[in-house]
Amino acid sequence: MTARNQIAAGAVRPAKTNYKSRPRRILREWPTLPLITLSIFIVFAAFGGLISGYDPTSGVLTERNTPPSWLEGGSMSHLLGTDQLGRDIMTRVMHGARVSLAVAGIVLAAGAICGTALGLISGWFGGVIDEIIQRFVEFTIAVPFILVALVVVIVLGQTIEVIVSLLIIFSWGSFTRQVRAETLQLKHRDYVAFAQVAGASTSRILLRHILPGVINTVMVLISLTVGALIITESVLSYLGVGIPPPTPAWGLMVAEGRLYIVDAWWLTFFPGLAIFFTVLAFNFLGDWLRDRLDPNLRQLL
Repeated sequence: MTARNQIAAGAVRPAKTNYKSRPRRILREWPTLPLITLSIFIVFAAFGGLISGYDPTSGVLTERNTPPSWLEGGSMSHLLGTDQLGRDIMTRVMHGARVSLAVAGIVLAAGAICGTALGLISGWFGGVIDEIIQRFVEFTIAVPFILVALVVVIVLGQTIEVIVSLLIIFSWGSFTRQVRAETLQLKHRDYVAFAQVAGASTSRILLRHILPGVINTVMVLISLTVGALIITESVLSYLGVGIPPPTPAWGLMVAEGRLYIVDAWWLTFFPGLAIFFTVLAFNFLGDWLRDRLDPNLRQLL
């Protein structure tokens, strides 16, 4: 029987699936490591108190600056050691994940909603409305955020509400500019013109026809912005105008431990490591979303 007859008769067996290459293919096609990293920090944020069993804001002075358990003088009861007040480092890192992720989530939700709405309005109407909105965007970008935060905290006080409000005010501009650029392109598409001819209202066109076209860009921008927000909140805490003590925040922990960095390096190392892995995971996730959601980049995969 010839090869052609074997194929026609179904005698040629299909190639076997290489199961050894499946994990490698999953790691290549999906953001597995970033999702695992973020899932770990989410579990820490949600169940940190149950996992460690310690109070993040109180400690034992006789156990202050205890090194991690694998170093000389360490204790298995404090795996990552204790700080200058005898508080468990692992517990405070876990609760710091709750603070950082909660602040980033609130700021991104408010900033993305406001920025997307203003971007749609600015790009659709144009004219004076567009000029006014874009001048406000340029103002928020031009003003030095750290200087403004220092002044506002001195005047209004150092509270979580003040910090979150400041971050929201300075986070919506990037969403507005990107959504405006997308809207300027989409509003000239044929399906938008057909909706106008059919008598659809402006709000319906923006919500049903323009918004679905920009939502992918917004999702990518959210994933890329959350890392910058976590770093900004950490910098504010490091400068003493961020999350007020004794609330455990990663930037605040780094700031409090910098005076002991020679003799107790773990006070700054572990919260700094948490910041590094969280920001890195969100950046990798944002890159993956951009490659998957952008039609031009998706063709190259």
